[in-house]
Amino acid sequence: MKIAIIGAGEMGGAFATGLLKSSLFQPSDITVSNPHDGKLKPFMQQGASVTTDNKIAVEGADVVVIVVKPKVVKTVIDELKPVLNYEKQIVVNMAASISLSQLKEWLQKEGETPSLFQAMPNIGIAERQSMTFLVPDDASGKDVKTVKAIFDDLGQTMVTDESLLTAGNALAGCGIAFVMRYVRAASEAGVELGLKADTAKDIVLQTMKGAVALLEGSGNNPETEIDKVTTPGGLTIKGLNTMERNGFSNAVIEGIKAARK
Repeated sequence: MKIAIIGAGEMGGAFATGLLKSSLFQPSDITVSNPHDGKLKPFMQQGASVTTDNKIAVEGADVVVIVVKPKVVKTVIDELKPVLNYEKQIVVNMAASISLSQLKEWLQKEGETPSLFQAMPNIGIAERQSMTFLVPDDASGKDVKTVKAIFDDLGQTMVTDESLLTAGNALAGCGIAFVMRYVRAASEAGVELGLKADTAKDIVLQTMKGAVALLEGSGNNPETEIDKVTTPGGLTIKGLNTMERNGFSNAVIEGIKAARK
């Protein structure tokens, strides 16, 4: 299977980086296209094919992934449409804020549209740890299985409805930045307590890994695990109550809600 990535910006570059670490593709099966060749050099050095010509990029590709800014999606589609083979090639759009109905309108050629997907990963995809939301349209069960397998190899994938993409983006796309902000704040608290910044960050990261492992391993509600370390009159409950008095939970809830507007 061969894949073409149109765009090597932040998300396109992260996607290509993840694919080059994946078990599904050989580097030679990956083609990355970008108008400026400076961004292509790292992928070329790892064995991927690179080009500044989008039409050349899609030649022989089984899956074509569009990862450009929303404002240039139509321009890219207009460029590619004459050379895309709708019977053989799957098209995946990663550009945000473009509806499937709009994509289908732009892609329509002689009354036909390709097997089409809307995909919304986050930048964790570079380390094969993305949470990706996938919406198929006019896609066979075989094509859904094929595209889902690509993103499953790069993290976890949820096949969902288009109406839930904004919620998914708030929780996972924007959410990865929210988690980073917690890491920064907790690390700064560690510095105030006398730890070196890098040491504090490493402690926070390992603690987060432990929390994730506990929730995944037990399947419990977070409160169940919180109760295990919250003794009456203890330090944990004092810390939790202080966070709540300062609006911790409400700030998280309101921030995520704001990110889907």
